[in-house]
Amino acid sequence: MDQYNLDSRDADLKKLAQESLQNRDLFIKLKNGIRSREKIVRTNSLNVLMILSENNGEFLYPDWEYFHEMLKSTNAYDQYVAIYLLASLTAVDKDKKFESIFDEYYGILKGDKTLTASHVVLNSALIASNKPELRSRIIERLINTDNTFKGMQKDLIKVYAIETLRKIKVEGDEKSTIQKFVKSQLKNSSSRTRSAAKCYIDRCELD
Repeated sequence: MDQYNLDSRDADLKKLAQESLQNRDLFIKLKNGIRSREKIVRTNSLNVLMILSENNGEFLYPDWEYFHEMLKSTNAYDQYVAIYLLASLTAVDKDKKFESIFDEYYGILKGDKTLTASHVVLNSALIASNKPELRSRIIERLINTDNTFKGMQKDLIKVYAIETLRKIKVEGDEKSTIQKFVKSQLKNSSSRTRSAAKCYIDRCELD
């Protein structure tokens, strides 16, 4: 059994996160753990690192490049981990590292993997909040998924895009652009996409 119980479903994740701030050995195990072949170890390690990214982002920020390398991986799970950790770390990104990988991060929306593309979309509201100067570019990427995503589940990606756009605080031309996109989805062949568009309109009181 792992001495830190990373292989246990009962691992105390908050305690591990706190301990890793002072325990370099544990922190290295967490970094390695997110690439483990054991699902429980992977999941626990990611969840602990997410706690760190949200509460002690400055501590995790020096390892940005490690997570960036995972974003470049051909392994969908590695990319999934990187998508979440990099998005969370935008809150402490004083060196504007995300700006330099923006096209790479959102380039995932030009691929054909629903898992990774959907999570890029779902993390976009957080990124837009942390990086308001990138908001317009993010919105543009979200509303263009129909043209860029090459996978089979385009409508599912658009559902996530609509749900995410509702969480982004917008103004001026951004609002008009989103309204036009959402209204166009009321005629979508997918009932789920139509429902998402109607929900957006009902909640945001679009004319």
